[in-house]
Amino acid sequence: MSTSHAPLPSPSPSDSGDEQSPLLSQLELNISDKRADISAPYERKLGDSELSYYLPGRATGVNDMYLHLGLTAPERLMHHDRVLSVWTILRLRHPLLASHVVMDDYENVRFVYIPTVSSCDAKIRSAEQLRWECKGKDGEICVELIDDYLNGPRTLSNSRLSFLVISRTPNVDPYPSPPGTPQSDASGHFLGPWEGERVRSYEWLMCAAHFIGDGIALHNFANDFFTLLGAPLSDHELHDLVVYEWETRWRTPPSDGVLLPPSFEESIPSPKSRMQDVVGHIDFQALLQKQIGGHSFPRCANPVRHTIVPTLSFDEGTTKAMLNKCKAENVSIAAAVFAICNIVWARMSLRDRQTLPTMVYAAMNIRPSLMPRPKNDSYWFLAVGYFNVVLPSFIPSGCDTRRTFWHRARSAKTQIIRAATTPMLLSRCREMSIKRGRLSRAFAHEDDEKENGAWVGPRTQPKALAPDAGAASQSPSTALLGLSMLGNLDAVYKHATFADIKLQTLTTGSRQRHGGMLLFGYTFAGKLWVSLGYDENGFEPKPVRLFWDNMISAMHEFLLESS
Repeated sequence: MSTSHAPLPSPSPSDSGDEQSPLLSQLELNISDKRADISAPYERKLGDSELSYYLPGRATGVNDMYLHLGLTAPERLMHHDRVLSVWTILRLRHPLLASHVVMDDYENVRFVYIPTVSSCDAKIRSAEQLRWECKGKDGEICVELIDDYLNGPRTLSNSRLSFLVISRTPNVDPYPSPPGTPQSDASGHFLGPWEGERVRSYEWLMCAAHFIGDGIALHNFANDFFTLLGAPLSDHELHDLVVYEWETRWRTPPSDGVLLPPSFEESIPSPKSRMQDVVGHIDFQALLQKQIGGHSFPRCANPVRHTIVPTLSFDEGTTKAMLNKCKAENVSIAAAVFAICNIVWARMSLRDRQTLPTMVYAAMNIRPSLMPRPKNDSYWFLAVGYFNVVLPSFIPSGCDTRRTFWHRARSAKTQIIRAATTPMLLSRCREMSIKRGRLSRAFAHEDDEKENGAWVGPRTQPKALAPDAGAASQSPSTALLGLSMLGNLDAVYKHATFADIKLQTLTTGSRQRHGGMLLFGYTFAGKLWVSLGYDENGFEPKPVRLFWDNMISAMHEFLLESS
């Protein structure tokens, strides 16, 4: 399958010196033809989980992640050379960001990392994956950036697994005040903000292929990025750190070849015996039989995908009241949102559709359960498990809806805890990985045949995908939507370590498949945020809008109003 990728525009000149860096131009002269001396590449095969994200996205970028942050910062911290130094440091620390993918066949897809020949070369390559923009009005840039990424030509590709965009509005002040004198100690470290310096609004968009990492990696990366950017280091000291990172990591690469983070499957302990393997397989099949769901939003057949992300935040006071209410009822905000989705859908659902329960799927962080990785300190790798929350699809007549809601929130909490703490967790993750890998190969083969005009379907189900013996009466397992509860992100972002940079808004998600829908919930900057990313052309519009509006109303109804 071909990979479509539109060339991205060059950095736009701006009024504050964001044009192509003079330092970078000098680096290009210094590096000259050194790329001919590049050392041997490092490679490893993609695991099943990585393949399940890679193969569906080869053509249109399905699953490509993004993290958007709106912020204000002094211009001295947000100029091109400083940002480039930080971007380069992190790409040196996390080689999957700077790798590319080579696919020979469905069983042999590899990450390939070619080390840079010098710190100068590292900066040049990083600059190729960094774009500056200067356009729009405050409040409009965010929407435009996200819409372009989700619905425009694909930004990423096999040769570009990560990309960074920084945007801001043009300078409307024809006579900007010059920056004041910085306060520093004898060694040149900044001691505080510059008097009279200009603080401006910026939009920061990190793009990354889902098969190189997950949400945990994205948020840890953003925290590290702004910690370095806002550190009390001069621009020259940050450049020296680029040199140090390259010297310590790449001047003498590991002799044993251990460089790229191992795959998820390589980090799970293998079964100790054939019996343990069989038990794990039987347990997984039994689990699938319990995943019963028979509800979904009415769909449309529009072949043109268009993803939108309606987002709402609650102010700090409202957020605190909601969290306190959940705490008083002995549930997390995550469990409460599962229950809210269930109650809202039950209120919308027709009686003849209420015989089957409602199922919502979700992902969990399983990094704490993986084997130690002593030879690699990168957090850029994929490590997610999957589970479902199943709740009744009706509201009992004559019952207090509040009592029903909190009962289902506690049921959701129990299911979440059970999924995360079961002794069979890693076994189930291994079995799910195998299943997802097998399915992705089969579908990729079908996609390629369709593209080449060789598909002759419909055809019988591939033998490898046929149900196990005894599973002929498998229950329906339709999920209403996906729910990603990211938790308290203020525990990830150490705002005090980059006090001059004020992170204000956060939106995250991925390029959707046709008919995709994913609800996000998290607390950030002291506020509770909810966003619904979905293909608006893939669903009948009225039910989705009604669900979104009623969900916000239900959050006020159950989490704020007195019992």
